[in-house]
Amino acid sequence: MEKELIRLIKEKEIQLAKLKEHIDKSTICSDLYNKVVLEKAVLKKELEDSKKNKIVENIKNFLPRKKTLICDYFKK
Repeated sequence: MEKELIRLIKEKEIQLAKLKEHIDKSTICSDLYNKVVLEKAVLKKELEDSKKNKIVENIKNFLPRKKTLICDYFKK
């Protein structure tokens, strides 16, 4: 799974390099470039999420956390 995501990210980087030369030439290229940037960001987030330890993340979400209030910053 991770190898596939890394391969897809590299493909997006190659596409971005090719599209970067033509951004100024047309709005279609500019829109396509923006779309590929978003796709790459999604793939990077998926890769990052796949590397996280799921058990630890579930425990962190389960345990209650003390919320910091804005007034806490002014106490001294």
